[in-house]
Amino acid sequence: MIREKSFLLTNLNKVLDVWLTSVAFYLSIRIHGHLHFGYGNEGVQQNHLLHLIIILFTWYIVFNWNTAYKSYRKKKIFDILGNLVKSCFISAVVLVVSLYFLREENLSRSLLITFLFIDVIMLAVSKYIIFRLFFRISDDAHNISHIIIVGTRNRAAEIIQNIMNSPDSGQKILGCLGIDKREIGKVVQDEIKVIGLINDLTHFLTERVVDEVIFAIPLKLIKDADKYFAIAEDMGVSVRIIPDWQLYYLMYEPGIATIKFENFMQTPTMLLQVTTPNEGELLIKSGLDYLMGAILLFLFLPFFVFTGIFIKFFSRGPVFFKQNRLGLHGRVFPVYKFRTMVDNAEELKEVLELDKLNEAEGPVFKIKNDPRIVPYIGTFLRKTNLDELPQIINVIRGEMSLVGPRPPIPSEVKEYEIWQRRRLSMKPGITCLWQIAPSRNSISFEEWMKLDLKYIDNWSLWLDFKIFVLTARTVILGTGR
Repeated sequence: MIREKSFLLTNLNKVLDVWLTSVAFYLSIRIHGHLHFGYGNEGVQQNHLLHLIIILFTWYIVFNWNTAYKSYRKKKIFDILGNLVKSCFISAVVLVVSLYFLREENLSRSLLITFLFIDVIMLAVSKYIIFRLFFRISDDAHNISHIIIVGTRNRAAEIIQNIMNSPDSGQKILGCLGIDKREIGKVVQDEIKVIGLINDLTHFLTERVVDEVIFAIPLKLIKDADKYFAIAEDMGVSVRIIPDWQLYYLMYEPGIATIKFENFMQTPTMLLQVTTPNEGELLIKSGLDYLMGAILLFLFLPFFVFTGIFIKFFSRGPVFFKQNRLGLHGRVFPVYKFRTMVDNAEELKEVLELDKLNEAEGPVFKIKNDPRIVPYIGTFLRKTNLDELPQIINVIRGEMSLVGPRPPIPSEVKEYEIWQRRRLSMKPGITCLWQIAPSRNSISFEEWMKLDLKYIDNWSLWLDFKIFVLTARTVILGTGR
């Protein structure tokens, strides 16, 4: 998974460099032709397609040779920019030599110098932006994978050491689980301690944010190892096994997870992955979230302003309602909505004894004609679901996706059954399958959960697109409440 993400990001970086270099060459031709540089219209009239092909080929080879696409996390910005200037200079020398041997003399020195200047500036700006964005995203708790390691001996120590030696991996080790209670508190490697026993796995997966469990222990030492794999799978947590000849002890057949073999921190492992194995598409989904979130926020900015004015006019209190929700694998974050209820809604819930009128099953509260709703504007926002629109801010912050299971409140999740917790295995979204269901206002809690799990099990970019379009129709029809 890490290797696939790194591969995709590196290639996206290369594509961006090729595109920027092409743009820089085009701009240098236009500038050169406009200013003439004493060459008349030569810079504009001559065909530079061959020059561009040679430049892109040369730049690509030299930049790869000069390790310009190595991980940014281990570098300082001045090292990255220095490497960039060095790569461009070497590329220019190789270009001049190549043109000499090809007897191609139509590329003037003034045009080449103009191109190099523009190219270095554009590439330097892009590298700086990527560098700053990379560290902001990689240091965000929502983009760090939390790991629990089962094992306390050499194999566990080795995997811990490998992770610690790869700070750009985005992995955080919460601790180790052992099979002997006398080992609790023992340091396994690099201050990583034994925090409990394998029997406590359910407790840790319920109470802590855990993205993956790594079994770094001979499976024959774990009684009923299949049981723990099933628990993790039911809760939507991936399991990674460091395999050896003792795999015959593993008779577990996953019902949901897909099995694949991959290198993890220089160690061959077997992965039981509960979400889609297509990490490339997930990365595209994440990129589209940031892009579409920014576009939607810009387009709806006037709506935000007018809605805020109406809310303040009809009700005292803040424009936005903020509430802690749980995201991917239980990460806590504040979700934003337009306030559609009076400011003291929670107090009125107890005073008016509204719990007795709850029409929803399970831990969810929902009633028709809620007396706490702000007149006119509150009813409109809830019917059209536009009260959820401020969650675009959560999308831009990386806490949510445009499409995904709705983020639950912590008190609801405490009442979840084990299988229901799997809906936390994917980043929550503003809209999902149950919100476009024809009978969504009367849907049971269990059906709601099953729809979310159906979305996770069948996820694709095409499914996201269909849900997004159908959500727009739901907003127009105003079938919410």
